[in-house]
Amino acid sequence: MPTARANGSLYTAIQNRIATVEFGHPASNSFTSELLERLTKELLKLSTNGDVSVIVLKSEGERAFCAGASFDELVAISNLDEGKTFFSGFANVINAMRTCGKLILGRVQGKTVGGGVGLAAACDYVYATEAAAIKLSEVSIGIAPLVIAPAVERKIGKSGLAQLSLNPTEWQNAYWAMENGLFSKVFDSVSEMDRALDVHATKLASFNPEALAEMKRILWEGTQHWGQLLIERASASGKLSLSSETKKTLSKFKK
Repeated sequence: MPTARANGSLYTAIQNRIATVEFGHPASNSFTSELLERLTKELLKLSTNGDVSVIVLKSEGERAFCAGASFDELVAISNLDEGKTFFSGFANVINAMRTCGKLILGRVQGKTVGGGVGLAAACDYVYATEAAAIKLSEVSIGIAPLVIAPAVERKIGKSGLAQLSLNPTEWQNAYWAMENGLFSKVFDSVSEMDRALDVHATKLASFNPEALAEMKRILWEGTQHWGQLLIERASASGKLSLSSETKKTLSKFKK
C-alpha cells in the first residue's frame, strides 16, 4: 500500500549486497524537505556500508515515479533563506548520489517531473517502463531547473536539456529518454523491468566491490565542483521563487 504519511516514507532493505531504497509520498511520490534530508542521510550511510555493493533506488506504487519537490512547500517560501534551504534539498541528494561509493541503479516505473528527472539523471544506470515519460515543468511556473540541470545535462547534453526545459508543458516519452542517454533500458511492463533489474543488480553485486567503486569514481569525474555549484544554484532558484511573477503563477496553480 502507498504511504499516507504527509512527509512521505523511506525504507531500505539489504539483501545479497544489494540495498533497495524505496521512497514514497501520497502526492505522486513528490519530495518534502524532510524526505529529501532523510534520503540524503541514507545514501551517505550506505556509501560506507561494507555489506553493500549496489543500491537500487525506487519509488512506491505502479504509477508516478516522482513528481519532484513538494508544491505546498514551494508555495510557502517567504524569504531568501527559506528558498535556498528548500532548493538545497535536491542539491544535497544529487551530491550524495554523486559522491556515494556505491553504484546506483534507478527504477523508473512511471511519469517523472522536475526534480524526479534530476534524481533519475543522478543514477548510474536506469531501468524504466514505457510509461516513464519525463518533463521539466519549472519554467512554466516561473522558476527554472537550475539545481538539477548539471545532472540532467551530464546525461543528455545541453541540447537535450534545452529541449526539455524550454518546452516545459510537453512530455517526452521513455524512448526519447533512452535515445538521449537518460534511461539505459526501457521495458513493456513493470514485471519485465523488475526481472531484468534483479538479474543485473545480482550480477553487479557479485563483482569486486573495489572495481565497482573505481568505476563509479570514473563515471563522475569532473563533477567535484558540484558541492558548491548546486548550492549556488539553490540560492538562485530561491530568489526566482520569490519574484512577483512566480508568486502570481503559483497562486493560479494552487487554485
